[in-house]
Amino acid sequence: MISEVSTEVSPKAREDGYSAVASVALMGEITDDEYPGHAHFHRGVTHYPEIGDPGVLIGTRELRTIYDVDGSIAIELGSLQQNSTIAARVDANEMMNKHFAILGSTGMGKSSAIALIVQRLLARSDLRIFLLDSHNEYGHCFGDAALVVNVANLNLPFWLFTFEELLEVIFAGEPGNTEEVEILAELIPLAKGLYSHSTDPKSTGYTIDTPVPYWLQDVLDLIDKKIGKLETSNSLRQHCHRLITRIKAVSNDPRYAFMFANANAGGDTMADILRHLFRLQPNGKPITVVQLAGIPFEVVDVVVSVLCRMAFDFGLWSDGAVELLLICEEAHRYVSADRSLGFQPTRRVLSRIAKEGRKYGIFLGLVTQRPSEIDATILSQCGTLFAMRMANEQDQQLVQAAASDAAANLLQFLPSLATREVLAFGAGVVLPTRFTFSPLPKHLIPRGEAMGRRRLQVGLDARFTNLVIERWRGAVTNSLGSATASAPRDMSAKVKSRGLQK
Repeated sequence: MISEVSTEVSPKAREDGYSAVASVALMGEITDDEYPGHAHFHRGVTHYPEIGDPGVLIGTRELRTIYDVDGSIAIELGSLQQNSTIAARVDANEMMNKHFAILGSTGMGKSSAIALIVQRLLARSDLRIFLLDSHNEYGHCFGDAALVVNVANLNLPFWLFTFEELLEVIFAGEPGNTEEVEILAELIPLAKGLYSHSTDPKSTGYTIDTPVPYWLQDVLDLIDKKIGKLETSNSLRQHCHRLITRIKAVSNDPRYAFMFANANAGGDTMADILRHLFRLQPNGKPITVVQLAGIPFEVVDVVVSVLCRMAFDFGLWSDGAVELLLICEEAHRYVSADRSLGFQPTRRVLSRIAKEGRKYGIFLGLVTQRPSEIDATILSQCGTLFAMRMANEQDQQLVQAAASDAAANLLQFLPSLATREVLAFGAGVVLPTRFTFSPLPKHLIPRGEAMGRRRLQVGLDARFTNLVIERWRGAVTNSLGSATASAPRDMSAKVKSRGLQK
């Protein structure tokens, strides 16, 4: 691979008729040693050229030989930049087993690349795919093959949360009051024991993180009993009262209905939730698209933590019985290079998936437009990198450091790549490859749904504002009244019920 060309040649070379000098990187060789008569390319060089040997330009036949990937494991993603008649193929097994990342500036086609990769993977395997959709772009991309989960139909009971995750919700991302945290740590295991009808709740062995059901009302009742045992002047009484207020406020907020809708009813639905979310019985829908844009901003990181942790733990305790690809959009948000940012349990679980997930059939695909803001340790676990156009110098430097390859100088082209054009490095490709992703049909191109929601409101009459205010006030009430409990999770449903839909 030619890496540099210069017209500065020695006088002797110029006398011999040479006008330029090229620097080359020796990438591999085409031989028929293994199968005489059948040319095969392999990385590395065993027979080095000598000074004075002639050089020839690679032709179409040689390019096909070099970039050939075994048909049983290959997925076709586009066409080579050197020759558009030659398909760019990726080794799906290597790409999956060693994780992958798609990096590039906004608008360069990362979302379309993800949609294309997912479609190609599904056509070649019985893989399950779990896609964390930060901008609600992918809901229509896979047709009937996808289960679309959003805030209106998400069911993620609070008792599935670890103690640290639950504290993040109750204290709205702020450090929890020490006394209140200690009260919860003491009473939640007791509430789990009460649910299981144990005569001695302390003997169940349940910890604050054991994913078993309990009722929120039992926790509140236990706090009340604790208050009754305290002296009137005891400051702990104030902490208990404040904790009750916090729990009631968050559990009655209709935005958190996906967590608390059945806080004091229902049974152990963990098996149904796992089967539903991770498509253990796909019924023609092997993809789950989780639309995160409608989830309250304060708890998006917590929800991602819960979902990723459940995916990893299921793979761990099932010994990898079901292969699952977890695709994480906006990865820099969850695994920031600045370790003080973000929700630490989310960082830990994604880091654990990156390091250990492949042992349990859990594979990771990271997508980000800010490579320089993502944890370099986690990015280094991605064996295949797809680098699209990026102008930021820090982003380019990080990608160059991650793509430790003899042809890393190809990354000098990053600022000038066209839309959908990509440089692929690593385990999934035979050689560092510059290619263009195949275009998607117009109706399958990812696009955000926010504009569509805004258009629904155009033309609504004056009563619509009153309806919004009613819902707004209901969301922040401190009571347990029916106005809050019955507030709709889907605005359009209530609009239609009052005849206000245009």
